[in-house]
Amino acid sequence: MNGEDYVNEKKAVPAAPGPATRRGAAGALYRLPGHLIRRCHQISVALFFEECAAFDITPQQYAVLSALAANDGVDQITLAGLAAFNRTTAGEIVERMEAAGLLARRNSSLDRRMKNIFITGPGRRLLADANVAVERVQERLLGPLDRGERERFIGYLARIASENNELSRAPLRPVGEGRGRKRATDPE
Repeated sequence: MNGEDYVNEKKAVPAAPGPATRRGAAGALYRLPGHLIRRCHQISVALFFEECAAFDITPQQYAVLSALAANDGVDQITLAGLAAFNRTTAGEIVERMEAAGLLARRNSSLDRRMKNIFITGPGRRLLADANVAVERVQERLLGPLDRGERERFIGYLARIASENNELSRAPLRPVGEGRGRKRATDPE
């Protein structure tokens, strides 16, 4: 075994994709895009919880606040589509956030059977305060890449997500697709 083999065996991942190492199939694992995306997601979530610890917020709750900041007053199904959550997950998150005073549900002026969801004052303040920490998460996550690489990487990720959207169990659904076309405005 030469020194380079020893160093590579001690690393969690190979320095660069290449032929399988003595680790056999495990080395091949780190050339699978799905596995690498999952690992990057794990790292992103860990960074989020580290940077946002003071805010007592999850990445999913941040996504809900962000989606509502641009689409305040949509119904829960539309919100689920905007955040790319399934309906059950969205419902559970909204329920917890409403109980915490971050969101409010109000009857729709268009359809009394529906409720529209609004960010409350405390929810807006939390989002504004957390935005700085979330920016640090992104900076740390993309730290190994230079500016050009970051732009290309984000572009590639966006393209992969967009072109495979319908394969997701919870696809992204922008406002204008389905129930979210018309929404009640905040009565207050």
